[in-house]
Amino acid sequence: MATKKITITVPEELLESIRSRVESRGVSAYITEAAVRMDAVDRLGELSTLLEEEYGPYDDEAYDAVLDRIAAIDTWHDERRAQTAQAAQAAEEGEAFPQEQAA
Repeated sequence: MATKKITITVPEELLESIRSRVESRGVSAYITEAAVRMDAVDRLGELSTLLEEEYGPYDDEAYDAVLDRIAAIDTWHDERRAQTAQAAQAAEEGEAFPQEQAA
């Protein structure tokens, strides 16, 4: 990605705080990462607004269903990571590769 040098103004205390924790990656990289995250948040907000205009506002039931689905996906990923870690440990110990459990 092409870059462009700009000048920004930030409170002195903020700059000192950033400098105290950035080590080798530098202030510029830190600020860039923060801007990338804020841009993503803004774009998600814009998407949310467009979806709400198209389909109407969500209700509590739909919101809870989404949270339940996310929790299920997180659980699935946690189980897969645990299986992978278990297989790696078994391989290091020279044991037979454990069979994957049926979901």
